[in-house]
Order: sequence, then C-alpha cells, then structure tokens
Amino acid sequence: MRATLMHRAGDVRIENVPDSVIKHPTDALVRVTASCICGSDLWPYASMSPDGGPARMGHEFIGVVEDTGREVTTVKRGDLVVAPFAVSDGTCGFCREGLHTSCAHAQAGFWGHDVPDEGGQAEAVRVPLADGTLVKLPVAADSALVPSLLTLSDVFGTGHHAAVAGGVNARTRVAVIGDGAVGLLAVLSAKRLGAEQIILMGRHKARTDLGREFGATDVVVTRGEEGITQIRELTGGHGTHVVLECVGTMPAYEQAFGAVRPGGTISRVGVPQYEAAPIGFASLFRHNIRLAGGPAPVRAYIEELMPDILNGTVEPGKVFDTTTDLDGVPDGYRHMADRTSLKVLIKP
Repeated sequence: MRATLMHRAGDVRIENVPDSVIKHPTDALVRVTASCICGSDLWPYASMSPDGGPARMGHEFIGVVEDTGREVTTVKRGDLVVAPFAVSDGTCGFCREGLHTSCAHAQAGFWGHDVPDEGGQAEAVRVPLADGTLVKLPVAADSALVPSLLTLSDVFGTGHHAAVAGGVNARTRVAVIGDGAVGLLAVLSAKRLGAEQIILMGRHKARTDLGREFGATDVVVTRGEEGITQIRELTGGHGTHVVLECVGTMPAYEQAFGAVRPGGTISRVGVPQYEAAPIGFASLFRHNIRLAGGPAPVRAYIEELMPDILNGTVEPGKVFDTTTDLDGVPDGYRHMADRTSLKVLIKP
C-alpha cells in the first residue's frame, strides 16, 4: 500500500510500504477515506535530522473498517469511523477520568511515536485498541460533513480542550494566540462556551476573517509588546481572563503571560518547542496566574462535539482550504509551511 514518509526536514515522500494487517485481537484494519496534514507535522518538517527518518506521518483520519480482531466489539466491517490522534483503551483509570492521552495500556500512545509503523496519511491503518480508540460516525464516507467530522480527530477537540482547560465560560474575556487551524477552532470553542469577548492574535487576513466568522470579536495583528498593549487596551487595561496559546513557541508563551490578567489562566495546546519557560514571581506567581493545558484527550470530547456538527450548529471543517490526493501530500506540506495553505485535506 502507499503511505507518507518523512525522511528528513523538507523531505516528504509517498512510498510503497507493507500492507497494514491485524496483529492483535484488539486491532481493527481501517481503509482511510479522509486524512490531513496537521500544523504539528510542520515541526519535524522544519527540523527532522536524517537520523530521525523515515517516519510514517499522519495522526488524523476517517475511514472504513475492513477487518477486526476477534476481541473487537464496538465496530465492525463496513463502519465509517474517526480515530483520535492518541490510541487508548477507554477502560483504564485515566480514560475513565477523561484523560485518554495518558492511557495506562501498554499499546496506548500517539500515532508515529508510540505506533511508529502506522500513520493516517496512507491508504490504510492498523488501529490498536480499536474498541477504546475508534468512534463510529452516523454518515456515509462521501458525506459533506466529513471535513468537519475529521476535525474531531484533533484540531476541534484540541481547540475545545484549550477552552475547557482554561475555564472559559459566559463571563470570560479570552485571547487566542495563533491563527492556525487549532487557534481558529479555539476561537470557535470559546464562542461555543459563551465567552464574552474573544481576541484573536493573527496576521493573515484570510485566517483572521475566518476567525471572525467563528466568533472572534477583535483581531490584533501586531506581536510583542505592541500586541500585548493592544490586548490590554481592549480589556480595560487588565488583560483577558484566559489566554489560549495555540502555537507552542517561546514568543507565543511570552505573548500569553503578557496578555493574561491577574488571577487568569494560560491554557497551552500548541506543542511546546521549549522546556524552560518563565513561571516565577515576575511572570506568573506574583499575580496568581495559572498554567493549564496539554495534549488534548480528544476521545473524551467526540460524543459531546459531534452533535453540533451533525445538526449544522458549527462547521469546523472550514479550516480546510486545500484538498489533495496522496500524490499531492509533499506539496501540501510545502504549502502549509509557506503559509499558502491553512490546512490540507487528503483523500487517498
């Protein structure tokens, strides 16, 4: 079968690989009908050394179940399913608490890292722990809702997690750092939770226009101290109750603690590209600022978020502005890295 492999920074190829097959009785074999490129895929695209490759790519996908192991009971051949970006059993103590990204099962973990021989940017995927991981979708594979349902595998659930971890509600003012797909869907999520004011920090007009459509009340296009000053001017001089940091760089973190008000919360869902960050007296401690967030347990949110997609209340699939087949995936990476595409939808 054909799959996407990253060999080094800037070097993405579509290659023939051994067919995915059932290995464990809890596995399912899924034929991929829709997948995508994630903003987090751009980090290795910019920095992977040859020693790190080749690596199978893709952690967001929808597909049709082609086969299951003998112990799988929740999905069957012919079902259309969505897969979260983390594999989980759904039964351990962490999963029962809604923290599927910390599942204690030995086969659990993240696509690519903990399941290195599989990836969603391919024709098929072996899904470990299928009963806990996969969610059946009540639509056909050619449904117009598929792009929006695909966001349940990562970016919509991640934006929602940012807002939930930050404590967004009807009384909160929110700043969102980043106008990528996660940032835009953090705007949508904050709006869905009733935020009083949503300030989007972004510099790409097509993206910030979509952010306004999703619910942003204000847009700040400048960065650094000037951007922080503008946020404070928009919030009576104090900053916002919650900052949703959806980038992962140190400058984005610095924007976040510059924009948050005393007693507020910084909720990070952008994959941090740093280990050390200011958390001491002058930055967070002095004003009782809380730091929250982490890898989104999107499996915990799918049943909550899906009805709003099915009934048309939200359309998170609007973040996809480019569609390609597998042959176009290398160009899709280039276009996203160059910011000429927001998010690339793949139809193998």
